[in-house]
Amino acid sequence: MRRPGEQELIARFFRPLATAPGAAMLSDDAATIPPADGAEMVVTVDAVVAGVHFFPDDPPDAIARKALRVNLSDLAAKGARPAGYLVTLALPDDWEVDWLEGFVEGLSATRRSFSVSLLGGDTVRTTGPLMVSITALGHAQEGRVPRRHGGAPGQRLYVTGTIGDAALGLALRQDPRLALKWDLRRAEREWLLDRYLIPEPRLALSSVVAAYAAASMDLSDGLVGDLAKLAGASQCGALVEAARIPLSPAAGRAALVDPTTLSTALTGGDDYELLIAIDPDDVDAFEAEAADCGVAVTDVGALVEGEGVEVESKGPPLALDRPGYAHF
Repeated sequence: MRRPGEQELIARFFRPLATAPGAAMLSDDAATIPPADGAEMVVTVDAVVAGVHFFPDDPPDAIARKALRVNLSDLAAKGARPAGYLVTLALPDDWEVDWLEGFVEGLSATRRSFSVSLLGGDTVRTTGPLMVSITALGHAQEGRVPRRHGGAPGQRLYVTGTIGDAALGLALRQDPRLALKWDLRRAEREWLLDRYLIPEPRLALSSVVAAYAAASMDLSDGLVGDLAKLAGASQCGALVEAARIPLSPAAGRAALVDPTTLSTALTGGDDYELLIAIDPDDVDAFEAEAADCGVAVTDVGALVEGEGVEVESKGPPLALDRPGYAHF
């Protein structure tokens, strides 16, 4: 199939995604974002690279969904509503039209799920692996953007969803025999694999985060490693109770059969859940409003005086192979 040139590529594949008026149907070099009364702009950028963040043979729609959703997760952690995104796509020399059609369908599906418009970007050729970089923009309530450094001793620590599914899904991709070792049912295996492929940004919780979070971030490099970043920025320590950490039925089964998987779940990364510090006086209201939004939140511990992260276990001491995922 004939590959289009850059202008035809933009018109055919990306223009239909540019639904915001300020995107000008991608006919200009820049987009505009209308101001929002009482709001400030939140900007975040993340890149995903073949062989690092996803497998080169992953479905193109899943690659697109992951690339956009990990950025939307950052907006959710700052209590922001999406205002649009920019995408830079570095295509290898052997790219195919069918692949790009699938990739764009993944972006389109995410647009439909989260009402976020493409605003612009760039398409380039690369001699290296496929790379997707997305810059997401959002509006947050002025003065209510929770930063990592806003924590203090005594605040309770909450996470959304379940922890460790994506890390175990990645382990399964790398060694499918683990499904037998962990005694996983087929649905449990598929759950873990899907959680690695397609994260779920908790945008439904954005307004609640803005209202109650003293400090907040999304979990991309593992609960223990990212909590260390938040606690360090807040100049305090953290205590997590292992028994409180929410595990999916699939992760729970794996941990029951092979207790060493709990270390992977806590340090492996790719959760894209939220980690939120809440003042004790606000926990009841926070939990109630999170429930109204349909997002499960779990109290897993607290910020404490001191430094570092301690994971408290009622059983044998929990051995962590590493503090969290690190690129370098």
